[in-house]
Amino acid sequence: MALAVGLTLTALPAAAAGEVACPVDLPNCIVTVENRGSAGSTTGGTVSTGGSSGDARVCRLPYRDEVVDCYDDDWGWFSNVDSCYYRLRDPQPPANDIVWQGRHPEGAIYVVTCMDRISPGSNGGWTWLATPPNGYGAPSVTPAELAQRAVEQMALAGPAIGTTVDGGQLGLVGVPVWLWTQVTPTTWGPTTTTASVPGLAVTATAHAIQIAWDMGDGTSFVCTNPGTPYIAGEVHSPTCEHIYTWPSLNEPDEAYTVTGTTTWSVSWSGGGTSGTLTVTRTAQTSVRIGELQVLVSG
Repeated sequence: MALAVGLTLTALPAAAAGEVACPVDLPNCIVTVENRGSAGSTTGGTVSTGGSSGDARVCRLPYRDEVVDCYDDDWGWFSNVDSCYYRLRDPQPPANDIVWQGRHPEGAIYVVTCMDRISPGSNGGWTWLATPPNGYGAPSVTPAELAQRAVEQMALAGPAIGTTVDGGQLGLVGVPVWLWTQVTPTTWGPTTTTASVPGLAVTATAHAIQIAWDMGDGTSFVCTNPGTPYIAGEVHSPTCEHIYTWPSLNEPDEAYTVTGTTTWSVSWSGGGTSGTLTVTRTAQTSVRIGELQVLVSG
C-alpha cells in the first residue's frame, strides 16, 4: 500500500520501524506501509461495509495501553492495526491526482490521522486503499447497548396518576377510588425512537403492559390497562379502582401515599438482530380518606 501525504509531516533524521520520515523539501511523500489490515470491499470508490455483526469493538493505543474512541466525528474510524483513524475522502480526488498512483477507479482515497506517540493527531495525510482498513464502518457499541440508548431517549415515565380524590378532596371509606393514567407516548405509549452511531442504527418501540398500584394501606394490585378517567354519575370504575376500609387520619400528613409502577415492554431491532427489554417507571400521589359518621336520633 502506498501513502501519499498531502500535508506537512514532522521530518525525522531516520525512519525507525513503523514510523514515517519525509524529506522536508518535497511537497508530497510516498511511503510504503506494511500490515495495514483489511475489511469490506469497494466498488468505484464507494465503500461497502456489509452487514454488521453487532459486536462491540474496543479500540486501544498499544504503546499507552489506553482505550480511545473507535469513531471520531472529525477523524473517522480507528484501526487497531496501525493506531490511525481513517475517513473516506469526500469528494474523491480527480483521477489524475498523484495519490491514485494510476489505480483509479479501483479502491478509494482515505484521509488518515495517526495517533503519534508525541503529538496525537498531528501525523497523517491521504492514502489509497484497495479495501477499507481494519475496523472501518464497524459499530463501537452492540445493538443491545444502542437499544438502551433508545430507551433513554424515549423519556418513559411512570403513570400520570389521576384519581377521584385529588385536589385536596376527601374520599370516604367504602367508596371506590378510581385510578387511571393520562395516555400519552411517555406514560402509556406506544412510542418509537431510533438511536444510531456510525455504522449501526437500532429502532425501539415501547408500550406499557401494566400498572402495579400500591395504595398505601397495605393493599397492592395490578391493572393491565391505563384505567378509566372518572365518569360523572358512576360509582364503580369499569377498569381499575380501590376501596379503602380505614381512614387516613393516622397516616403522615393524614393521607395515604399511592404509588403507581408502570411496566414497559420495549421491542428493538437493528444490526441484524433484535430483542426485548423490560423497563419500569414509578410515580406517586396522595389521597385523603375520611369516614362518614351518621348520627341517628329520636
